[in-house]
Amino acid sequence: MTVDAVFDSDDVRRAAAALRTPDIARWADRFELLSDVNRLRLLLCLHHAPGICVTDLAAALEMTGTAVSHALRLLRNRGWVTAEREGRLVRYRLADTTVHELLHSIGATHEQAGHSHTHRHRTERS
Repeated sequence: MTVDAVFDSDDVRRAAAALRTPDIARWADRFELLSDVNRLRLLLCLHHAPGICVTDLAAALEMTGTAVSHALRLLRNRGWVTAEREGRLVRYRLADTTVHELLHSIGATHEQAGHSHTHRHRTERS
C-alpha cells in the first residue's frame, strides 16, 4: 500500500512505532481464542471454579463433554489451562496469568464461599 500524502509526520512516526511491539502476534492469538463464546464461557467457569472436572464443566456450560474436552485440549495446548489427575478424575484450572487478568478486566469474579481459590498461575515467558 502506498501513501499519497502525510498530514502529520510525527503522528505517522508514533503510530508506526506502536507496530514494533513484539507481542502483537501473541495478543492477536489470545483475542482469537477469546473470540469464541464457548471458550470464553469455559474460561470464566474455570476462573470461578478452579479444579473443576469436565463432567461438571459440561453441566455448567450446558455442553457435551466431548465439546468441553475439545476446547480444554486447545486451551491446554496454548498453556492457558492445566490439568491435574486425581485417580480417574482430571481437574482443570487456569494457568496463564495474563488470561486471568483479562478475565478480571471483563468483570470476572472468584467464588467467595465454599471453595478455596489458589492463585497457581504460570507467567508466560515465550
